[in-house]
Amino acid sequence: MRKWQTKEQLTDLLCSLVEHPSITHSNAEIAIMEYLYYILEDRKYYQNHPEHLNLHPLEDGRQLLTALVKNGDAKETIVLIAHADVVGVEDYGSFENLAFYPKELTQELHKIIDDLPKEAARDLLSGNWLFGRGTMDMKAGLTVHLSLLEKAMDGDFEGNLLLVAVPDEEVNSEGMLAALPVLKEIKDRESLDYKVCMNGEPMFSKYPGDPAYYLYTGSIGKVLPGFLCYGKETHAGEPFAGLNANLMVSYLAQEMELNEAFIEQVDDERTPPPISLMLRDLKHEYSVQTPQAAVAMYNVLYMKQTIQDINGKLLQAAQRARAKIINHYHHQAAFYLSGTQTSAYSPDIRILTFDQLYKEAVKRYGAQEVERRQNRLINQRDQGDRDFSTTLVQSLASLCKDISPMIVLFYSPPFYPSVSSHHDELIQAGAKVAMDYAKEKFSVDLAEVQFFTGLSDLSFVGPVPNKSPMEDLLKQMPLQGNGYELPTEAMESVTMPIINIGPVGRDPHQWTERLELTYSFEKLPEIMTKTIQYFFQTNQ
Repeated sequence: MRKWQTKEQLTDLLCSLVEHPSITHSNAEIAIMEYLYYILEDRKYYQNHPEHLNLHPLEDGRQLLTALVKNGDAKETIVLIAHADVVGVEDYGSFENLAFYPKELTQELHKIIDDLPKEAARDLLSGNWLFGRGTMDMKAGLTVHLSLLEKAMDGDFEGNLLLVAVPDEEVNSEGMLAALPVLKEIKDRESLDYKVCMNGEPMFSKYPGDPAYYLYTGSIGKVLPGFLCYGKETHAGEPFAGLNANLMVSYLAQEMELNEAFIEQVDDERTPPPISLMLRDLKHEYSVQTPQAAVAMYNVLYMKQTIQDINGKLLQAAQRARAKIINHYHHQAAFYLSGTQTSAYSPDIRILTFDQLYKEAVKRYGAQEVERRQNRLINQRDQGDRDFSTTLVQSLASLCKDISPMIVLFYSPPFYPSVSSHHDELIQAGAKVAMDYAKEKFSVDLAEVQFFTGLSDLSFVGPVPNKSPMEDLLKQMPLQGNGYELPTEAMESVTMPIINIGPVGRDPHQWTERLELTYSFEKLPEIMTKTIQYFFQTNQ
């Protein structure tokens, strides 16, 4: 008997998933995978084929789930990917304890409807929206995928469906990276032909109040460049005897934050400009000594640019900041010091990449000593990826402080390659089927967008629009091979056409996150079913 097909059934299933507070790196992130296994293992199909339902451990003890439904001897397989983790709930304030109870939260919000943002209040009053963390991003998509898996168990599709549910998409996508060799192993063991990978990430509005409906034939790329500013320390009473790293990083912020030079346009799609995700000095205790080092990291999105293109823009921004820092320093020194006094320090600033800094350190101390120092830090690591990347760069800078002050460009995880199947004939035909069916059956105008802007795990299985040498990125990434490994070979081994058809929601990563129920749980499952049937029936 089917139990995940009606709007009411899917709403209840969604609530059961949301009630697992699977914040990335929490114990509940493990528990929700076990729950998914639990609700699938008693199905008749998996009782008959238990080998097709598995939990796969990550190195850190978390798990991902794969659930394969085979249709006889069919080889053609559609992969469904979804993430089960969510971001934190501190933003919910007094409603934090209700963030994972959608029905109760939605009811409680009526009591403060006058305090809600206008659009959220309007949606609440409609009675067709469900509020709560993860309702939109992306447990609704996972819910629909489970309903499709149920249809596959009953033989509704001519081919096979493989659901891959992963943790950690919200932080480093370690779940999807761990899934790549699993996908290859299942493909080889079961002699499968991966025809399409479908994701169910929700639609993202192009602007506040955007009423349009979208599907996506690609996913935007992201890099996380960092700048280590290494100055010259001095006593606060002698400000012109050194160069404050905080001054340096502040001018970098002016050059990077929202800089239009990084906006990329492909047809009518544009990337948002860069925005800072970290900016602070690296001084651990209070004193009247100026900070010697400071760091800034920026979210930089791209579509068809190469890493080399992005590197060039980042280094140009650093050069502009350098000129302004030096000008500011000399201007203020001239104002402060009398005609008989001169500054005891005249700063110059070197611009380096991480790779260049590493070679400078080797020149001074030899490769063996530099490696020893880096390995010591790695073995004593107690920091996350962003902070530890900074620590590795700062360690090298301290070895080369004779060439300071300096600005060092480096990259930290996560990295999301830009991917697109916009020009793939099969995906274009499938997208047309989805759009035509949505229009004819539901009077919904579903529009294709090439790049999903919310970042997704499709980045690790889809085709890249430009074959940018990965080395341009990896050689500037201190963590590559030191606790982080971008599995480029595994990515290439499971590359397949991609499409994202997901539910309608609003305000991802906000306390007003919510899901529209009628489209998401009545219309979307039918649209996806029709599209999957087309993919299996066509010979493209």
